Amino acid sequence: MTFTETEARAAIVKAGRMMQIREYVDGTAGNLSARLDPGHILATPSGLVKGELTPEDLIIMDMDGQLVSGRPGLRPTSELAMHLEAYRRRPDVHAVVHAHPITAIALSIAGLTMEECVIPEAIVFLGLVPTTPYATPSSDENRRAISDVIVNHDALILRFHGSLTVGRDVREAYLRLETLEHTAKIIAMTRLLGGGPPLPPDQVAKLLQTRQDWGLARPSDAEDFCVACGVCHPQGRHLPPASRPAWDDTAAHSEDQLVKQIAARVRAALGEA
Repeated sequence: MTFTETEARAAIVKAGRMMQIREYVDGTAGNLSARLDPGHILATPSGLVKGELTPEDLIIMDMDGQLVSGRPGLRPTSELAMHLEAYRRRPDVHAVVHAHPITAIALSIAGLTMEECVIPEAIVFLGLVPTTPYATPSSDENRRAISDVIVNHDALILRFHGSLTVGRDVREAYLRLETLEHTAKIIAMTRLLGGGPPLPPDQVAKLLQTRQDWGLARPSDAEDFCVACGVCHPQGRHLPPASRPAWDDTAAHSEDQLVKQIAARVRAALGEA
């Protein structure tokens, strides 16, 4: 993704304002960054309110975490190591947003997962959203917690702490944060209402094809969605992607298998099986 430093500064300021308005951060919390070139990133400094940022407030850092330029007195964000790790692990990523979305954090504290297939848009734009084990904020422990997970995911929940979303530019990383919290609210509300069924595997498969067609898929999608959402579970049996039948994604076979399963349950209930 190509953008100028001026465009990146404007995008970070706009996203910071939206994060404050939508209560994805409070006080001086949260941080954003954008990759300017292979060796430098533009980032929010420590201690500034994200809704009050100006383009001149942002600082330039190198990939070793050293300050390259910025107004006197500004210091790097305490979460810089997490941003740099995301860039190192994902050459395709050009923006990182760390926030504290209320509902998503609440789900993590309650031990509820967001690795569910319930919202079509979330499946397409986010994939599955894993929750990392708790790690002390602003520490190298936190960097290590996201290091392997960020390779195959564009959105993470940092348990008890916040979220991390990445994108090809600041706007995409921010919009993934919006989708993340919107999905978390729906999941939380569904739990309050007593729960509900996930999307059928054949419908999830269609959404994954859209995700693939739109260039949003990650290398681990096949296995992740197999394990979490049953996309490769014909007749109730878990199969790894490599041994998955070619017909498993088609609606005709899915419906046929569903009818057979229901018939078997009915016979069992009547004592005929």
